Amino acid sequence: MAYVAPGKKDNYEEKVETKIHRIRITLTSRNVANLEKVCNDLITRAKDKQLKVKGPVRLPTKVLRITTRKTPCGEGSKTWDRYELKIHKRLIDLHSPSEIVKQITSISIEPGVEVEVTIQQ
Repeated sequence: MAYVAPGKKDNYEEKVETKIHRIRITLTSRNVANLEKVCNDLITRAKDKQLKVKGPVRLPTKVLRITTRKTPCGEGSKTWDRYELKIHKRLIDLHSPSEIVKQITSISIEPGVEVEVTIQQ
């Protein structure tokens, strides 16, 4: 074992490691086309930065239904209106430092698409 003087380090370089986080991006929208466009943009930007990407995972669509009578007074024939609201959801998992995620998510997001970013250790 060689002795190294306290002032000299023989050109040893200290590596500064950036902590890699698991980042989950949740996209929610009523419009599938806008949702898929934002999803593809995020994935292509992440792959350009050579990050580990999993997804998009397509979660089951939530269908909110309201059935109501057409007549306000209750008289007449019993006719009903049926309304539906479909909510689509996608998950994207990234393994990267948190600084790079800010660069990736700086894209222009389509109207009606909600983005939620959670960072796990």
